[in-house]
Amino acid sequence: MSEVSEPDGETEAAVEVTLVPKRGGTSVIWNWFGFKSSDTEQTSVICKVCRRVVTARGGNTSNLFHHLKNTHAREYEEATRAKTSASGTSSTSGARPKTTQLSLQASFTAATPYDKSSKKWKHITRAIALYIAKDMVPIQTIERDGFRHVVHTLDSRYELPGRKFFSQKCLPELYTEVRDRVMNEIRHLEAYSATTDLWSSRTTEPYISLTIHFIDDDWKLRSRCLQTAFFPEDHTGAIIALGLKDALSAWGLDEARLVCMTTDSGANMVRALEINKWTRLGCFGHRLHNAIERSVQHDARVARATGMCKKVVSTFSYSWKKKNALTSAQRELNLPPHKLITESPTRWGSRVKMMERVLEQEKAITQVLAADQKSRHLLPTWQDIDVLEAITKALKPLQDFTDALSGEEYVSVSYVKPVLHLLNTNILKPEEDKAGLCEDIKKRVLDYLNEKYKDPATDELLTMATFLDPRFKTTYMSPEKLEEVRSRVATETKALEEKTATDASSTEDQSERETSTAPVQLENPKHSLGSFFKKCSSAPPKQQGIDMELDGYLLMVTADSDSDPLEWWRLQCSHFPRISRLAKKYLCIPATSSPSERAFSTGGNIVTSSRASLKPENVDRLVFLAKNLNV
Repeated sequence: MSEVSEPDGETEAAVEVTLVPKRGGTSVIWNWFGFKSSDTEQTSVICKVCRRVVTARGGNTSNLFHHLKNTHAREYEEATRAKTSASGTSSTSGARPKTTQLSLQASFTAATPYDKSSKKWKHITRAIALYIAKDMVPIQTIERDGFRHVVHTLDSRYELPGRKFFSQKCLPELYTEVRDRVMNEIRHLEAYSATTDLWSSRTTEPYISLTIHFIDDDWKLRSRCLQTAFFPEDHTGAIIALGLKDALSAWGLDEARLVCMTTDSGANMVRALEINKWTRLGCFGHRLHNAIERSVQHDARVARATGMCKKVVSTFSYSWKKKNALTSAQRELNLPPHKLITESPTRWGSRVKMMERVLEQEKAITQVLAADQKSRHLLPTWQDIDVLEAITKALKPLQDFTDALSGEEYVSVSYVKPVLHLLNTNILKPEEDKAGLCEDIKKRVLDYLNEKYKDPATDELLTMATFLDPRFKTTYMSPEKLEEVRSRVATETKALEEKTATDASSTEDQSERETSTAPVQLENPKHSLGSFFKKCSSAPPKQQGIDMELDGYLLMVTADSDSDPLEWWRLQCSHFPRISRLAKKYLCIPATSSPSERAFSTGGNIVTSSRASLKPENVDRLVFLAKNLNV
């Protein structure tokens, strides 16, 4: 039943003029309701704001409050405050609140839409644009009845623009605003690293991403996804190299300040960085994935056991009867009520999780499959179980390393050498008194990783990053290599100082050229006795200052392994002003190319089956906003 109805045939002005207050009414709610003068029995309650008839049987005011709450939010707040105030004073004074009737002008104002040039209208419109961009929802959402109903309920005076307004005005303006902010943020970076990757959308359109990483003045590690650009050309090394150069140039980034670029092991990507003569770090996640794939791909026992797992999981995934039977078997056998896990071909960790879950639910799976004659051929044999146990024993400890090194909000590059050391000395070290599939897998994985990370340039890069991490310093470094590392740190630190001095000198020279250089005759100053000693005792040379900082840095107690190295440098940078600049340079490098892959995950959430016709420039814009907007 509807709570309101339209007034009978009279004009709004007439209704407003003839409304009379409730006889004997004590509730504050009657400030917003009244009766026609002709309604001597006062049976039809009329709202003074919208002039509608509201049902209130027997003088009950609950429905009147309900009407204000649902229709007139501002008046409802006023009524609530007045009710609270009246209840607080009635026990002492007993005075009734003064009833006031809204004027006709105030009533019309409450229902008048916001002007599109008003601050309130612009504020709400911007909030909706932020919602579309940050949550990656289709622009057509604003034309759906449910969304429009929500907006109208929150503020009935706001008129929602159409989709073209957002797609052609709001979102482009928001993109320009955020792009300018990012441009100002990265314009004067002293050093930065980057990640990049190639991706094909749902519509098979190729894109190339570029994400940069840097440490800001507050010693916070920042990531900025600069582009997800349409890349229809052939994906040769030369063309990719040119595309990456153009991307850095478009953002005003100096190639000389690029410390390193982390990529996967694709031959075209490796060649592109060789052409540009940029330092490259192979993605630890991709290398570990390749190491595991190579360690098991030629073993028939592994192939059989893996195939068995896939078939079993597929059988339960496509049969609701078997799912129900598995649930019953789990209860009967007191097994955890876990579902089977499907493997993702591009993520080796998902394969290990699939095998681990099959081993966990082996008894329940066997019971269900044995009960169906058509699926008995899928029953795992004891040989399959032995192989699965060997694989999970060898590979399960490696799962955490990929996840830990894939973060982009904390330092990860300095962990690579410690992780490799841990793998060699503990986790993957073959046990001499044992032999079998597990030990073979460990050895193959370890051999592949050691081969990939023995490259001198890569080893030098990782050594510098580990040395500049206060948690490790020289822990994973041979004593004979310490002097070599010290020498390189001193050389690079000195080069940074000289470059800064050169930049400052050129700025001063330019300022001097722009100002008048009229000669000024200065008086010969009188020299104090102390000034002669200042001349004799010159400041220590740059090299001596750098050596002093290095000695002090190495003498300090190594930071706790769970501490944040950037927080340590934030507190100590005043004591080591030269070395801290080098720490900013190397600790911003990501150990994996996951940040660029996350950009493509965002792109996949934008280019959906219902938004497959998005233009490439709109894809780039929407991914950029989703990754860089701060709400």
